Amino acid sequence: MNEASTPNTTARATIYQPLPEHPRLDALDAGLLGSVVRGEARLSPQQGLDLLERAPMHTLGRYADARCRHVHGDTIRTYVIDRNINYTNVCTAKCTFCAFRRDATDHDSYTLEKEELFAKVEAVRAIGGTQILMQGGMNPDLPLDWYLDLLSELKTRFPGLHIHAFSPPEMIEFVNFFDPPGANLEEKIRWVLVRLQQAGLDSLPGGGGEIFAPAVRNKIGLGKCTAEAWLTTMYVAHSLGMYTSATMMFGHIEGYADRIHHMRLVREWQDKALLDFGTGEIPDSVAGDPTIAKPTTGGHYVSFISWPFQPDNTPLGRVKEWGTLADDEGEFPGDVVATLDGSGTKADHKEFGRRIRMAGATEYLRTQAVSRLMLDNIYSIGSSWVTMGPHIGQLALHYGANDMGSVMMEENVVSAAGTTYCLDEPVLNHLIRTAGFTPAQRNNTYDILRLNTGENSPDLLVEDWSEHRAKKLHQQANAPVNAPADLTVGASD
Repeated sequence: MNEASTPNTTARATIYQPLPEHPRLDALDAGLLGSVVRGEARLSPQQGLDLLERAPMHTLGRYADARCRHVHGDTIRTYVIDRNINYTNVCTAKCTFCAFRRDATDHDSYTLEKEELFAKVEAVRAIGGTQILMQGGMNPDLPLDWYLDLLSELKTRFPGLHIHAFSPPEMIEFVNFFDPPGANLEEKIRWVLVRLQQAGLDSLPGGGGEIFAPAVRNKIGLGKCTAEAWLTTMYVAHSLGMYTSATMMFGHIEGYADRIHHMRLVREWQDKALLDFGTGEIPDSVAGDPTIAKPTTGGHYVSFISWPFQPDNTPLGRVKEWGTLADDEGEFPGDVVATLDGSGTKADHKEFGRRIRMAGATEYLRTQAVSRLMLDNIYSIGSSWVTMGPHIGQLALHYGANDMGSVMMEENVVSAAGTTYCLDEPVLNHLIRTAGFTPAQRNNTYDILRLNTGENSPDLLVEDWSEHRAKKLHQQANAPVNAPADLTVGASD
């Protein structure tokens, strides 16, 4: 019997056990990949890297699709109706990949008035929306009470609304801005997060993940929290019973090993959450605090979404692509620096951070497929049609994705970097159906709200598709578009 074909006999329904690795096997070993598909084995980081770098495209697609079907079945693929509300663009960070952030003194900086924000929520509720995704810049002028009052008013005005808000970098800046009590970072995060949860916060989005490797993160995410702080924030959210997402932005200065290192950390911290909270047991740090509402089941990551860097209007987008200059020889600098344990440093290549390697549709699909195979303990893999376009997003449903994300009424961050795809519910249904699946509306925890099989399905009611073509996203009136930004990637960074 092939080493990888031995089934895992642990009763994972009641006691979580991380799947075994078989690092001696070749990444393309059919027995290994078959066991990964069936949930009997997991890829080692080196095997994940080998698949990303050398597996044939059709092989990646075939096994990622098979794994997706093993988890989600052959029939249903999902989407959500929500709205991405960017409540402020004032931000203390100076990420070189961002065209959205502004200083408070800039003429086009903004913080939404609450009534304007409520109007946006009303609009999404009017089309059957069930949640909002609310993120902003890290604005030091907003006190904790501003957030608590906002959450409380949202819950009062919109009963049943799921509030998915405040990514880990925002949470870390809340700690910095509000100076909460606590002996360590975890305790300080919990102090803030408990109060936000009590006011109405339901879950945390995975924004700000970017790439976890310090060499890359320090170069592109100036002023943004470390990977350890990001992961710790999510761990605290999980301890409070929250279900969260994780993300990765690739296709810039990082090496291939950096992508696998990022996935490995997500997988390891997911193991930690499932082992610590997966049976509903409450950690001592939570059980001993009478102010914390005790979760009945433990939280964890429910989804992973990755997308390629969008360069327009960003400082990083002005860095030369590798291979375009006469003296670009040998390996891409990011690959020289990248290691599977994240230990590479910028000193390992003099051109590190001075060249980017963009990722197109093929690279996106390969990376997503590997994420489905690597992240054996993550339920959902999301298609990134917002950055890649509707048809690549549709194709992603055959490269490991089970979810098409949101109808995207509004988006300001990625759009500021040049991506403006916008689809309505009939088009999302049409894309899923013509890919060979049944579309279904879901909620934040991936419960099915409506299975679109009958003649009243949104796409089956359409008589004139010319009225449903991709449109430019709505953007906040004073959100930055095509605005200049200073280049901060340089020899001294």
